Amino acid sequence: MLPWWHYLVGLFAPLFLVNMIPHTIAGLQGRRFPTPFVGGPPNLDSPQRNILWGFMNFVVGSVLLWLLRNSLGDLPLLIEMLAIAWLAAWGLSRVFSRLP
Repeated sequence: MLPWWHYLVGLFAPLFLVNMIPHTIAGLQGRRFPTPFVGGPPNLDSPQRNILWGFMNFVVGSVLLWLLRNSLGDLPLLIEMLAIAWLAAWGLSRVFSRLP
């Protein structure tokens, strides 16, 4: 049995890593896209800020994942992280599909 905080970290690591994807892609494509810096949708931010936001999400998610490096073989933790990653991706797709 893992310590309780592994499951808490396992909740946030996939959220940050999945959130990195749309911001990084939008920034690389040179498109304006919402970030927390402008208050979120419907306000759009610059591609450069999206690259920055995507990179910040990558760093935080990677550090959280690194904290779990010895626990990733735990099946309940792995299932939790995969389910959260899928739910986050599904939820973000619904939110961002409403953007112009």
